[in-house]
Amino acid sequence: MSSVAELRDTAVKDLLEYTRSVAKPNEVSSEDLENIKNSLVEMADRKEFWSEDQFPAPTDGQVHTRYLVSQDDDDSYALYLNVMHTGKKAPPHNHTTWACIASVEGEEYNYVYEPKEDGPLIPGDREIELSETIVVKPGQGIGLLPDDIHSIAINEGESTRHLHFYGRGLETLDRRLMWDKELKTCKVFVMDVKTTTDKAK
Repeated sequence: MSSVAELRDTAVKDLLEYTRSVAKPNEVSSEDLENIKNSLVEMADRKEFWSEDQFPAPTDGQVHTRYLVSQDDDDSYALYLNVMHTGKKAPPHNHTTWACIASVEGEEYNYVYEPKEDGPLIPGDREIELSETIVVKPGQGIGLLPDDIHSIAINEGESTRHLHFYGRGLETLDRRLMWDKELKTCKVFVMDVKTTTDKAK
């Protein structure tokens, strides 16, 4: 009988093969993004793949651990498991690549924003406004196109486990932008959590 790790690896491989067939690292249609998101939601439902004994929650006052599950050799098609405690927040930001998020357990509040004016997303004055709130929870995910802007917050519960899937690895995304609290200006995004490459058991 296959181990949990072997079953997880097979499920991840299937997801990656499907995604490569319908999406480029920085380009995907809205329809295909929805299908990738739904596939990620299905995999997140396999809770035994993402358990505490394989991916421990952060300790010592930390609120966020990001595990790298899979990434192609050219840094494309990067899948992560984020384990986050209540209080974790990320400011409004874009990705410059597509992204999908699905919940294994817990709720991640996603606040989606739109620019008040048309034009390219570059650092400087660029006012945005809240357009939608989506709660990512078991059975419900979110898909984001490269220029979509969102923020996240863990508002309830002791811990959350969420799969985050990107067209390109986070460490390669050097043109991402983040907005200030007033939602009026943006600058280059700087990640505050380092990805761990420790393999799950």
